[in-house]
Amino acid sequence: MKYYYREHIKGYEQVKAEGKTAWAEIHGYTGFDNFASREFLEKALPLLHFSVPHPAVLEYGCGTGPGACFLVERGFQVDGTDLIPLAIEMAREQARERNLNIHYEVQDICELPHEGKLYDMIVDSYCLQGIVTDEDRQKVFAAVRARLKAEGYYLISSATFNEHWYRPDDIIPDTRSGIVYNRYGESMIIDMQSSIVYDRLEEGQDNYEDAVQISGAWYLPIRRHRKPPALKAELEAAGFDVSYVDVAYQDGEHMICVLR
Repeated sequence: MKYYYREHIKGYEQVKAEGKTAWAEIHGYTGFDNFASREFLEKALPLLHFSVPHPAVLEYGCGTGPGACFLVERGFQVDGTDLIPLAIEMAREQARERNLNIHYEVQDICELPHEGKLYDMIVDSYCLQGIVTDEDRQKVFAAVRARLKAEGYYLISSATFNEHWYRPDDIIPDTRSGIVYNRYGESMIIDMQSSIVYDRLEEGQDNYEDAVQISGAWYLPIRRHRKPPALKAELEAAGFDVSYVDVAYQDGEHMICVLR
């Protein structure tokens, strides 16, 4: 199982079990429509210019669909994808309840075919930070480049390095690799050279092809928390020009990207 399945399988099982409707509700938000990237979309959309009245949008990592519903209600034609079948099942239920026409599919963005429908806009609402390895992130950017129209927009909300979580004096040296990790948050560790965040595995590491042994314990990579300049440089290297949108919710960066 790829590293990014574990958290999301458990998360959507929790959403369902607790009678909630969206991922954000297990992280302190209230209600289906109150999703983390809403303010960004509200500020970004008036800045964009489309050549068609109902632009085609792909939202990958759509979860149960609050962002997709938001966009359809504003005149966009939306396809939503998520790698967790339960999330897509719940997204379809929410769309039916609202009488909204949204096409949902179970799809891993790292495996999105490069051939197919082209989009006026592709949206990432806090998915990118969970795509950890260089190889997988390059797959995402390649898929976006392939499926985005030449004049299209790539909108990203992504968590970045959190200075308040970083423990510079609390180190975990790994003699096998030579990497020195730091405590990060309550239970995680971070490799500051790569910006990869790891969470300790309590269950068997054999379930995860990406598990790594660090200082005698098994960990799973779960986040890529780059500092903002490094994230911008990564996107530019991947072929995008980047501009920022300032929002009150500052847990990360909010970016409008276009193809170079």
